[in-house]
Amino acid sequence: MSPIDTPGAATDPVATGGPTTGRKVLRRAVTGQGRDVALGSLLATGHQAGEALVPVVIGLVVDRAVATGSATALTQWLVVLALVFAGLSTSFRFAARFGERAAERAAHQIRRELTGRVIAPYGGVERGHLPGALVSIATSDASRVGAVNMAVTAGFAALAALVTTAVALLHASVPLGLLILLGAPPVLWIAHLVGGPLQRRSAAEQENVAYASGVAADLVAGLRVLKGIGAERAAWARYRLINRRSLDATLRAANAQAWHDGALIVITGVFITAVALLGARLAIQGEISIGELIAAVGLALFLLNPLSLLSWVNAEFAQARASADRIAAVHAAAPAVRPGGLAPVSPVRGELRFEQVTDGPLRITELRVPAGELLGVVAPDPAAAATLVRCLAREADPEAGTITLDGIPLADLDPALVRAAILTASHDAVLFEGSLLDNVASAGGNVASAGGGARFDAVLAATTVDQVAAVLPDGMRTPVAERGRSLSGGQRQRIVLARALNAEPPVLVVHEPTTAVDTATEARIASRLRQVRDGRTTVLVTSSPALLAVTDRVVLLDGDQDPVTGQHHDLVRTHERYRATVLA
Repeated sequence: MSPIDTPGAATDPVATGGPTTGRKVLRRAVTGQGRDVALGSLLATGHQAGEALVPVVIGLVVDRAVATGSATALTQWLVVLALVFAGLSTSFRFAARFGERAAERAAHQIRRELTGRVIAPYGGVERGHLPGALVSIATSDASRVGAVNMAVTAGFAALAALVTTAVALLHASVPLGLLILLGAPPVLWIAHLVGGPLQRRSAAEQENVAYASGVAADLVAGLRVLKGIGAERAAWARYRLINRRSLDATLRAANAQAWHDGALIVITGVFITAVALLGARLAIQGEISIGELIAAVGLALFLLNPLSLLSWVNAEFAQARASADRIAAVHAAAPAVRPGGLAPVSPVRGELRFEQVTDGPLRITELRVPAGELLGVVAPDPAAAATLVRCLAREADPEAGTITLDGIPLADLDPALVRAAILTASHDAVLFEGSLLDNVASAGGNVASAGGGARFDAVLAATTVDQVAAVLPDGMRTPVAERGRSLSGGQRQRIVLARALNAEPPVLVVHEPTTAVDTATEARIASRLRQVRDGRTTVLVTSSPALLAVTDRVVLLDGDQDPVTGQHHDLVRTHERYRATVLA
């Protein structure tokens, strides 16, 4: 796989100084498709120049064939006219092909860059962005920015049409040509000024649409919970308010679009009328011929096309700038953790050490986890347990103190390499749409011919996923709905645990893996867990007595107090706080 096919490989904004401003996003969208944009612009220029030549050729037909009554001249000029039409038709078709291809490829590249940034190991994008909002940016905003390539080709074509028209009119009459050359720049400048409100309102529209999409996605994901607590009406009322704000922003943007287009139609109409009136006056005075008058009027009417095209280009750029700023904001998001540049020792032994670690509710003065130990961690404060898991996964670095892996601080290691060495399985980890087998095998590990193997079968048995498969219609091939909604909570937890065990990481951190599992099944999982993880470091962050009973050692993390260590049965008997936490 080439770097361009790997999300984030060549587009990492931290590593490459990527598109962290709207202008850089637009510039990369165009320069990245330079060949297609250049060819499209060249062909579009030919098309518009051909369009401008049509009234000129018709004027020549009138002056040199109709006025003289020459059938030969008429035939010759009609052939010329046919060739002009054939040329402009062919150039239009291929210009549209190159322009659309450049637009689609640029949008696709932007989506890949955004995907790379979202899944980058150092994270940070999730702060301030709902998942639905990120989807909106990667679809709607990416398409708008990609469409700039089509606007660039159209802009060059429109300018070529203006130049061709000016040259033709200069040839017929200097005043007509000067009117075009001197009048077009002010028209373009006014068009730019008129586009300002449209850009601002388009930005507000996209922000509101993205937020509404994010809230809608959250509501769909939590629909079962909302129904369970009877909060459907409150959720509906909240979304209705957000959707109304989005609608209002969209209507304001549409109003700005209407004013923008209407104002430019008036401006271009006045300009075209001035050209036509001057041409008529010159014809009356005998300074130009009838054919030249026909050409002048035809060119004046033709001017509506490039000027309207420039109006469309201006609107496209106004909207694209707003979208580019939103894309740049994703790339510019501060990393959640320092990228780091070191790699863990090879092979990873799996020794963990905590020294004066502080992060919110988590406090660990000193703790060493020897390589290969099966350690239980009990935290009366659930927030402290969740923080510990995040720090070990390098989703966040502790506010103070050091966590090391085989003697190297995690903060100095590449986050991707840390996660290859330390796999964390949260209690709320999600499943993916696909088969049961796909979910268990998604983290790699042992699957012989997608049909299993001794190690794989042992993982299924240890987590009782084999029993889950036995009651499903197609066994391990049974499709799993998005986020595992087709399964019970206990079934999802067992599959998540099997996925983590199957990956065979040097260090495995599991957070409350059996909260939704019945007591008998939990006991079977606990009895087999040690065998599956024999010789590899395993940290069970849990309050389950069944799981804690099979660990080598248990650590109690209780606020600002020093960690308390011991065997599960001893702590249950001697430590009141521990007993209250695990036996509650």
